[in-house]
Amino acid sequence: MSEDKAPVNAEVLDRLYATVQARKGADPETSYTAKLFHRGTAKIAQKVGEEAVETVIEAVRGDTAAMASESADLLYHLMVLWADAGLEPAAVWEKLAQREGTSGIAEKKARKA
Repeated sequence: MSEDKAPVNAEVLDRLYATVQARKGADPETSYTAKLFHRGTAKIAQKVGEEAVETVIEAVRGDTAAMASESADLLYHLMVLWADAGLEPAAVWEKLAQREGTSGIAEKKARKA
C-alpha cells in the first residue's frame, strides 16, 4: 500500500458516503452521482434493486470476483439512496452494533414482537 492511499477497510464506506454527499449539488452532466440525485428516489431505489440482483446472480454463478464488483456497485448505490433519504451511515452501523452477538432467529422474533 502506498503512503498516499487510505487504508482499505470498512472505513472506505464512510469515505464513499462523504463523496456521495459532496456530489449532491454537482452538475448531473459531469457527475453520475449527481445524475442519480437529479433523477430522484425511485430511480436510485431501482438501481439498488438492479445491483442487488446482479450481486445475487454472481453469487449463484460462483464468480467471487464478479460478485465483489457487483457488491461494490450495490454498496455505492445504497449509499446514494441513504444520502437521498438523509440517512447517515452511523445509524446503520449502530443498528448492526446493536444486533452484534444476537442470533438472527432471535433478532427476527424480537422485531415481530
